[in-house]
Amino acid sequence: MQSDSTHLLPNGKNRRLGFFSGIPVLFFLFFSGQGCIPYLFHLGKEQAKILLQRKAIQEVLADPEVSESTKIKLKEVEKIREFGIQELALSPEGGFKSFVQLDRSAIGWHVSACHPLRFESYTWWFPIAGTVPYKGYFSLEKAKEEEQSLKDQGFDTRIRITAGYSTLGWFEDPLFSSQLYEDPGDLASIVIHEMAHATVYFPGDSLFNESYASFVEDVGSDEYVLKIGGPKLLEERKRSEEETKLYKNIIIETANLLKATYTEGGTEDTLRKKKTEIISNFRRKLLQTKWTKINSKKLAERNWNNEDFIGMLRYNSGTGYFTKRFLEVGKDFGKFHEEMRKLKEKSAEERKALLEFQQE
Repeated sequence: MQSDSTHLLPNGKNRRLGFFSGIPVLFFLFFSGQGCIPYLFHLGKEQAKILLQRKAIQEVLADPEVSESTKIKLKEVEKIREFGIQELALSPEGGFKSFVQLDRSAIGWHVSACHPLRFESYTWWFPIAGTVPYKGYFSLEKAKEEEQSLKDQGFDTRIRITAGYSTLGWFEDPLFSSQLYEDPGDLASIVIHEMAHATVYFPGDSLFNESYASFVEDVGSDEYVLKIGGPKLLEERKRSEEETKLYKNIIIETANLLKATYTEGGTEDTLRKKKTEIISNFRRKLLQTKWTKINSKKLAERNWNNEDFIGMLRYNSGTGYFTKRFLEVGKDFGKFHEEMRKLKEKSAEERKALLEFQQE
């Protein structure tokens, strides 16, 4: 289902962009005061199926009907989970002790939307998770219906594949068949990101939660690759990601230009004109850059909108801040997580200011 994602990259590369980082979906939201009963029924029914279909990884490993390639990946996941607990000080409540074989290509799909002339996300509220800028579905058709409703209201929208999700420790979250990536580093990325959500999470603050988890994912997966393959394998991984990193930086650069434009303000006509100009320049830059793996022509033809750009910032803000704090505690993950937990006393706006200050 890569064609429904924002970015069209070779298989396996979308995972590292940070766009498909797992969303903390609490699928037991029958107590929600918001949302229609059919939506809650959809989520509850599908989550119940997942709970019933879970099999302990050890049980799957003992099953002669399971392919050897799947078993190899599951053993790798066990190693990554243990590494996350022992070396990265991640919560053991982060799951990945069981496995679910899906009958579809993705866990699910989530819809996001943004104001067309402001970097202001459309949000939904759920118990425990708080206010979040996405709404998840196990059905692509249902996600499309939600997206159309938002489009009809004038929002910039996007449907993205849900590569992973976390119930924040309320349930033991399984590994899904759609997450069995070939590359050990990509496997480490998805496991570490979701375990990070179960380690530090502030309800209603998606910007901080996703950026924090992405930082832990990036640093932690590099540490894991270094451990299993040494400096040579890590260097090969870094080299293979150079093009993806450049692409990601071009999106972030454009996002910041749009953000500055909207902050400056102006009439609707003026803002629309500037928005069109900035996105046109972005497309031009994609086409002018020499790529070896990325199909720039196909990307330039996309109907890019605010949600595409604010989505990148949502998962990749505050790298400077997190790096600074990580270095201050001597790269000690346990101390780093503890420092992050102390930010609970601050408001979401105060945490946002910390991330933005270090970006400047």
